[in-house]
Amino acid sequence: MLKQPIDSIAVMQELALPGDGLDSNQALNRFLSGVERRALRMASVSVGNVDDALDLVQDAMMKLASRYAQRSEDQWGPLFQRILQNSIRDWHRRAWVKNRWRRFIGSAEESDAADPLQDYPDSRQTESVERLQQQDAIACLEQAIHNLSLRQQQAFMLRLWEGLSVEETAKVMGCSQGSVKTHYSRAVSALREKLEDHWP
Repeated sequence: MLKQPIDSIAVMQELALPGDGLDSNQALNRFLSGVERRALRMASVSVGNVDDALDLVQDAMMKLASRYAQRSEDQWGPLFQRILQNSIRDWHRRAWVKNRWRRFIGSAEESDAADPLQDYPDSRQTESVERLQQQDAIACLEQAIHNLSLRQQQAFMLRLWEGLSVEETAKVMGCSQGSVKTHYSRAVSALREKLEDHWP
């Protein structure tokens, strides 16, 4: 005979799996909102196209939400970065194959030349010389990162922009910690050389 009634809500909460319920969905939404901009920036620098980068980030978010939402929150960061970096790597592979076929069959890629008037600064906007220099330096940095090898890009962005440890970066990239250190060192060296005029 039971001395007190069973609290069914407490039992259900006790039996609930991690990742079930509204709190988990809210936590996942907060996580995705927190990484969204950095991930988009990382992907756009890597692929050189904001539209493709947006697709890659959205796909990575969907994969994380559908496959790993039940995992603990501290695992989401490395999992998301692994998914995103694999997607970026796959994008580069597909682009390489596509470009190889285009060269092979001799078809020229259609030009997506930007409208020069679209990039022309508005005369109503007055920007300081410092702001223009900063924008130029950032544009040069992004271009220099884009020119790095894919593995160097990954090591640099994951270590510096995302703040992952060497061990976490190695897991995300699927390589040894020594490889991460080598790629990161080479990336920093190449960036210093290319950007010495902007950041002495």
